[in-house]
Amino acid sequence: MQHEQLPMNRASRCGARTRRGKPCRSPAVRGKRRCRMHGGAPGSGAPIGNTNALRHGHYTAAAIARRRQLSELIRSARATLANIEEQS
Repeated sequence: MQHEQLPMNRASRCGARTRRGKPCRSPAVRGKRRCRMHGGAPGSGAPIGNTNALRHGHYTAAAIARRRQLSELIRSARATLANIEEQS
């Protein structure tokens, strides 16, 4: 018996992986790359202009360098104070 190609069989498949590591076999939602259970449903995902995803800049290279300079300054100040107390 020959299987005829139904429109459902020709649809692109969801690109997600299951817990077993196999690809999801559900068809992708029209215009998207995922099925309805893996994020292709309307309204899924973050809203446009999501402010929850804004970065705070605490771990930028400039911020890390600034903290290192401050730590070095504190270290040298403590060493200077220790020297002054020893001389007194």
